Parts: sequence; C-alpha cells; structure tokens
Amino acid sequence: MKVILYGVTGMMGQSALRESLRDPEVEQILAIVRKPTTNQHVKYQEIVLPDISDLSSIQEKVMGYDACLYLIGVSSADVSEADYIHITYEMTIKVASQLIRLNPDMKMIYITGMGADSTEQGKKMWARIEGKTENALLRLPFKGAYMLRPLVILPMHGVRSKVTLHRILYNVLKPLNPLLKRMKSVITSEQLGQVILHLAKTGTTKEVLEKEQIKEMALSIQR
Repeated sequence: MKVILYGVTGMMGQSALRESLRDPEVEQILAIVRKPTTNQHVKYQEIVLPDISDLSSIQEKVMGYDACLYLIGVSSADVSEADYIHITYEMTIKVASQLIRLNPDMKMIYITGMGADSTEQGKKMWARIEGKTENALLRLPFKGAYMLRPLVILPMHGVRSKVTLHRILYNVLKPLNPLLKRMKSVITSEQLGQVILHLAKTGTTKEVLEKEQIKEMALSIQR
C-alpha cells in the first residue's frame, strides 16, 4: 500500500507516520510539505510545495496511491474566520478533488474534531466549517472516506505537539496517563496512528467515527 500524508509535522501526522513506517504492508509514504523536514527512511519521501493544496505541478508524482491521510488542523482561536475557512475547507477539498481524479480507487482519512456539525447550521463557526468539510469529502467518489472526531490524544514514543501550551499540559498530566488511558474519550497517539492506518487498509462500515468508536476500534486492533 502507498499513502500520501498531509500534516506530517503535527502530532497526528507524526503518529500516522510512525505506524506507517512500522507496518510491512505500507511500501511508500509521500508527505506533501511546505518546508523540508528531518524525516529519513527508505519508505519515506516528501515533496516541498509553496502551496500544498496545488498539485498541478506534481500530478504524475501523486498518482498510483491507495490512501490520503489528511491530518492538517488549525485552531479557530489562532486564525481569522476567513483563514479558518480557507485552511479547513477550501484547501482540504481542493486537495481531495485533485487526488480522487488522479487516483480513482483512493481512500481518504480526515481528522476533524468532536463537535463537528454535520448539519452546518449550528452556532459555532468552527463546528459548521468542519461539518461542511466532512460532508463535502463524503460526497466525493472515494473508495472510502472516513472522518475521525477524537477528543484527547496522549502523545507517546517521541510524538510531540507543536503547541507549547499543549506540551506543558501533557507533561503535567503525565503521572495520570495510566488512569486517563482507561477513559473512552482518551486515545494514545499510537492508537490513533493504528486506527488511521487500519482505515486506510481495510476501511469500515461507518463513515464518521466519534471518540468512543475510535477508542473501540483501537482496542480491537491491539487485541
């Protein structure tokens, strides 16, 4: 299996990359990035693009892939509404539309968030936009499209958040990790990476997975 990865420098992207590199069924991971990273592995490649949503210059290089792991996320508290719409909706759908045209049998795995509003009518701007993005992805003719809505993700195996405040919080809560791991709303970065990869390989009957369903799938994979 060959996968395209967006968001490789984020916590979720790091998690997916780690599990992809460890999985013998994954033969190639292609990361689309704005800036070069330090990642090195025989299965890993990356393409640097000023606009990571415009694949017109690399169409031949992104053909023949089985799944796209689209793990880019931004907090609505950190950007304007216009920027949030551009990053969350416009860029995502632009990438997805190009990839499905080039890879008709591709699966799409998208990380959204708990509270995403599928009706697109709620009061919270970010939830409406996430719901709109989910709905648009599900309308595209992917072989399978899966929306993940996790809540709390505990970093493991060197996975680190890009947000300083989050890193501090994770360190403070570290002694409570054994207890937190038992909660249905909490998933480790390792479990999340395994769920993402499982969906890319085999899919599931449910298109939108809430936090409890993600945890349930993670536990079933690890048995």
